[in-house]
Amino acid sequence: MRVFTINSSAVTESNELPGHLPDNSFLWIACARQEFEAAQVQAQVQACLQALCGLQLVDLHIADLINNHLPSHFDFTSQYDVLVFRRLAAGSAERQAVTALPAHGAGNPRGGPPILKRIDTSPVGFAVFDRVLVTVHPTDCAVRDSFATRLLNSVSTDSRTRDTRTTDSRTTDTRTAGARLPTGPADLMLRIINQMVDGFLELRRELTRQLDHWESELINPRTRFNNWRSLLDSRRSLHYLDEVCEDQRSAVQDWNESLKTWPQPQTPAHVRDRELLHVRSRDVLEHIERVVHHVRRLEQSAETAVQIHFSVQGSRTNDIMRTLTVLTAIFLPMNLITGFFGMNFEFMPLIHQQGAFWWILGVMVTVAVTTVVFFWRKRYLASSGR
Repeated sequence: MRVFTINSSAVTESNELPGHLPDNSFLWIACARQEFEAAQVQAQVQACLQALCGLQLVDLHIADLINNHLPSHFDFTSQYDVLVFRRLAAGSAERQAVTALPAHGAGNPRGGPPILKRIDTSPVGFAVFDRVLVTVHPTDCAVRDSFATRLLNSVSTDSRTRDTRTTDSRTTDTRTAGARLPTGPADLMLRIINQMVDGFLELRRELTRQLDHWESELINPRTRFNNWRSLLDSRRSLHYLDEVCEDQRSAVQDWNESLKTWPQPQTPAHVRDRELLHVRSRDVLEHIERVVHHVRRLEQSAETAVQIHFSVQGSRTNDIMRTLTVLTAIFLPMNLITGFFGMNFEFMPLIHQQGAFWWILGVMVTVAVTTVVFFWRKRYLASSGR
C-alpha cells in the first residue's frame, strides 16, 4: 500500500493511513488487488475513510474493486463515485494474456503476434471521494509506480528550481507546480487513466508493424501460409480489444455525464478547477476514441488481408485452370484428327497413300498454331505480372 498526501505545492508519501488530512490537501491510497482483498487491509481503508470522509465504501463496490474479471464500468452514490477501467498495457510473462474468452483476462496464452500476447487488460478500480482517492491496481502495477514517481519528481524539480530564484520567481514557480500537480481526487484519477490509455498508443507502432508483416505473408503469392491457427487467434484478440475499448469509452462517457451533475462551484478558483476537469475528461475520452479507431483499423486490416489472401489464391487457381483449358483446347482438334484416322475401317480417304502421314501432320500443326495465335490475341495465354 502506498499513501500520498497531495496539495497545491507538495506531495508526501507514507506507508500508514493518516487519521486526518491537512487543510487544502487530499489523499491518494493506492493498493494492490491481492493486498486489498485481505480483510485487515479492507478494514484499515474503511476505518480511514470513516475518519476522513465520515462514510465507507459499499460492500458491492468493494467487490467490484477486487474483481479481476469485471469490464470497465462506472457507478456512483451521493457521496462518492466508482470507476473500473480495464487497462491496455504491455504485461509481463507472469500476467495473463489477452484472449477472446467470455471471462475477461482469463484463459491460457494463445498464438498470434507476440505483442498481442503481451497486452494486459487487468482492471484498475477507482473510488473517488471529495478529498480521498482509493485505487486498486494489479500486483506490481507499472502505471501506479510510474505516476507516483512522476509526482514525486515534479515536486522535487520544482523545489530545486524555486531555491535558485528570487521571491517573485518563487511565486511563479509555485503556481507552475500547482498546475502540474492534480487539483483533486477526480483530476488525479483522470491523469492516471490518461497515462494508461497513452500506454497503449505507444504500443501501436509495434503492433502495426507485426500485423503488416502478417499481411505481407498473406498477400505474397510466392509464400505458402499455413499458420491459420495463429491468424484466427489474432483476429479474436483484436475483436476482444475492440470490446474492451468500447467498455472503456462507455465508462468514461458515463463519468462525464455524472460530472455535469456536480454542484456548481462558488469561487473563481473552483470554477477554473471544474473547467479544467471537464477539459481533461474530454481529452481522456478523445484518447480512448483514438485507441478504438486504431484497434478497429487493425481489425479491419487483418480481415482485409484474409480476404485478399483468398482472392489471390482464387486468382492463382483461375490462372491454372485457364492454362489447362487453353492446352486442352489446343490439343482437342489434334486428338479429333488422330481419333478419326484411328478408326478400324478398311476403306478410308488417304489411308493407303504414301504422303498422307505428312499431310495430316501438317494439318495438325497448322490447326495447333492457329489455335495458339487465336488464344494469344485473346490474351488467354498472357502472363499475369507478379
